[in-house]
Amino acid sequence: MKILHIVQGYDPVVGGSEWLVKNLSEQMVSKHGDDVTVFTAAATKSAYFWRDEGEAMPVGTEMINGVTVRRFPVSKRFQFIRMVLARGFYRLKVPYHDWARTLQLGPIIPELPQAIAESGADVVFATAFPFLHMYYAVSEAKKAGIPVVLLGAIHTADKWGYDRKMMLDIIQQADAYIAHTTFEHDFLARRGIAPQKISVIGGGVDAANFAGVSGTAVRQQYNLGDGLVIVAMSRQSQLKRLDTLIQAMPRIWEAYPQAKLLMAGAKTAYSAHLETLIAQFPPAQQAQLIQIQDFPESQKPHILATADIFVHPSGNESFGIVFVEAWATGKPVIGANTGAVSSLIDEGKDGLLFEYGNADSLAEKVIALLGDKEKRRAMGLSGQKKVLAKYSWEQVSNQLRSVYEELTGLV
Repeated sequence: MKILHIVQGYDPVVGGSEWLVKNLSEQMVSKHGDDVTVFTAAATKSAYFWRDEGEAMPVGTEMINGVTVRRFPVSKRFQFIRMVLARGFYRLKVPYHDWARTLQLGPIIPELPQAIAESGADVVFATAFPFLHMYYAVSEAKKAGIPVVLLGAIHTADKWGYDRKMMLDIIQQADAYIAHTTFEHDFLARRGIAPQKISVIGGGVDAANFAGVSGTAVRQQYNLGDGLVIVAMSRQSQLKRLDTLIQAMPRIWEAYPQAKLLMAGAKTAYSAHLETLIAQFPPAQQAQLIQIQDFPESQKPHILATADIFVHPSGNESFGIVFVEAWATGKPVIGANTGAVSSLIDEGKDGLLFEYGNADSLAEKVIALLGDKEKRRAMGLSGQKKVLAKYSWEQVSNQLRSVYEELTGLV
């Protein structure tokens, strides 16, 4: 099968969609012998599309692990004007303000539409909203008579990014849609998208890289000892609500004074606010809160393996792949009772849900698990079994390829 995947960035660019498409593409090449091409922007970060962050990459075509990757130049013209119009139109609710926001975000890739139409692909797949290339994909694939599949990765809590009529319109035009969770499926069905068009397929992990990994070296490196450790892993942005977890720690320490919190993730401008919250604790408690920033991907399983409990307080997720990674190491998880997370975690079986944004509720759930070693073990094992059954890259890529087969009649 000749497959065209379209995504805002691709290896070595780092990001959830970038990692998803890389693994799906390589699986289809290695397991099915498919001819897979990826069209993507020639930029090191998606923020390069709308502001001066990141930089341009070399334009051209290369082969990466059997996948043909073509990087296109991104236009940054009228960047400031696009931003002003997007914000002004949105504030005033001017008709088509969703188009203004989408053009502001980009990526504006003048060469991409014709390349899609001339690709000769049997099927086109594009991810993720709210980027402009999703609209290129549907428009040009339709012109060329090629079936098109969208994976939106919709963050329903983000109104600026995803509350767009044009997004629903383009999903209506696509031949199939991939939702990461039943929550996203139901969210779209309530907004008029035909349920039979939507397939629920989660994200994937390489479970072998996580299973059986020891956290001993990380515990030794950061003087964690053999006591109770809570791990949180995410970029330190406001949307991830790490402030809720920090605010929950005093109550947790009342019950378990020696418990340690290990926060791992990329530093951002919001990190300064988190540091301010931490600085309010007494020095002894500050020492029980350890940060690991900007670590390599290879270190992730070892960090997760240090955990007695994994906590992710974010309510702004399209899936929550970090929960799956924690499960792959055999750890119980705690997440917010909202959005996609609430449909990913099986409450009481492989994790617990707390009231989103409520530090007392989060502390209550953490304390309950810290006090029950057998429950932690059972939940971690249940999560690990779920990963092997539903979220390996082989499982995920096979499910997506079945959608391709149904649309094209090819095997």
